[in-house]
Amino acid sequence: MLKSDALTKRFGDRTALDGLDLEIQAGEVYCLLGANGAGKSTTIKLFLGFLKPTSGRALVDGIDVVLDPLGARRRLLYIPELVALHDELTGFENLRYFATLAGIEDASPSRLRACLADAGLQAAAVDRRAATYSKGMRQKVGVALAIAKEARVLLLDEPTSGLDPQASAEFHDLVARRRDAGAAVLMATHDLFRARQVADRIGIMRAGRLVRSLEAGVLSAQQLESAYLEAMAAETAQVA
Repeated sequence: MLKSDALTKRFGDRTALDGLDLEIQAGEVYCLLGANGAGKSTTIKLFLGFLKPTSGRALVDGIDVVLDPLGARRRLLYIPELVALHDELTGFENLRYFATLAGIEDASPSRLRACLADAGLQAAAVDRRAATYSKGMRQKVGVALAIAKEARVLLLDEPTSGLDPQASAEFHDLVARRRDAGAAVLMATHDLFRARQVADRIGIMRAGRLVRSLEAGVLSAQQLESAYLEAMAAETAQVA
């Protein structure tokens, strides 16, 4: 569902992503771990078509993002660190607005309200202005759009940064449900604990390279932490 072939992005003399080969199947969550500047966000922006690769290819459901960016975007949904809503609109009105922009065929009020409920937004909040929403509530509107769009791919960039533990757990439960519904999920995160809980596979990035790819189901929390710290120590040693 998501595939990169030797995907590379350079900004002048700096290589932000260096020859990334990655495949993520339908019904799979792949979490990218790494320090700031490791290449996680660059990877997501290349799949979104926000950046043009220096070389290599990014494919979404077999569609080359450079050759057909709109076709690729129709199959995916992007949830950033903070979902930008129109504060003067309610949660329902925001979802209706974005559903219209996305060209969702079945955007009836009853279906959109059902999508908000499925995303965990409390009924009392659906018709409240988004200006009153917490970050976690805003993220749920983003998930509701993914449900309404029936997005086959989710791209998540630090979606739980700043959330309290309960809101973070709720969000990752929603991600797991989208995976179980058949979506392919690529999530960049700093949260090792949640990554191990929700991911099927975990990649560790360093200096624009994918240096480890691990099966989450066979890792203990200590093993994941050790693998991550070992990768970060190797980066420090290279810099020194």
